[in-house]
Amino acid sequence: MAHKKGQGSSRNGRDSHSQRLGVKVGSGELVKAGSILIRQRGTKWHPGKNVGRGTDDTLFALMDGVVAFRKTYKTFVSIVAGV
Repeated sequence: MAHKKGQGSSRNGRDSHSQRLGVKVGSGELVKAGSILIRQRGTKWHPGKNVGRGTDDTLFALMDGVVAFRKTYKTFVSIVAGV
């Protein structure tokens, strides 16, 4: 009998958890202050008016309102006062 295992799946039992990155709120949606808008690594999206940026580059709302995306040479995410 072999005392070593074959090169099969028994060595492949490790996997990391997904990081759940991406856009959490769409354009035109109503959000409350502190709501997470986007989880990202680096700055694919940039904070606009009334949007803060966390140490892990997460974008979050600084006030209640409606989400607005604006594309120039960068993509900005802003919060406009709600109706």
